[in-house]
Amino acid sequence: MEIIDISRRFFSCEVYPGDPKPEAEQIAEIGDDSECNLTAVHACVHTGTHADAPLHFIPDGMPIDEMALEPYIGPCTVIEVPGGVITGEYVDEHFPKECRRLLVKGGGTAYFMDSSAQELTERGLWLIGTDSLSVGCKGNQTGPHRAFLSEGVAILEGLDLTRVAPGEYFLFAPPVLYDGLDGAPVRAVLIKDYIFWSK
Repeated sequence: MEIIDISRRFFSCEVYPGDPKPEAEQIAEIGDDSECNLTAVHACVHTGTHADAPLHFIPDGMPIDEMALEPYIGPCTVIEVPGGVITGEYVDEHFPKECRRLLVKGGGTAYFMDSSAQELTERGLWLIGTDSLSVGCKGNQTGPHRAFLSEGVAILEGLDLTRVAPGEYFLFAPPVLYDGLDGAPVRAVLIKDYIFWSK
């Protein structure tokens, strides 16, 4: 069994334009005045590898702490796509027909259109993941996000799939239990050559 970390380093990762850069503040250091090291983190919840909740784009949508864990844990399929816009037609011709959890390896430059997001939700998808900063592109963020999130499809963004070949894996990527927020960081891993789980 091989465990592949598909998370990005939190403080050195690229952040979405306009989001604050993450910062660490040491508030205690082992020494005469403290028995331990203690650090505070200041960052957007959509920094690095993270999960989006419906609340991110839907007024009064479900926050991240109310999302079911099942979409984030279980067998998944990784596919590789060219960079650029992913249309509904491309999904129809190249994406697997039956898949609960799907991770898209697009070199950080593949983005969904409303039509492709809708096509995937109609197939019964539980989770979509991408190595891009977002499932949508500049100028078209709302449509793809709402298409997925309004149907309860979990979203993972900012994955690092550089060491992952297309194929079947077991995904473990639960979000941090942030009360009432629109997203949360995850430590996402893929398990290769698993033999004791079923779809």
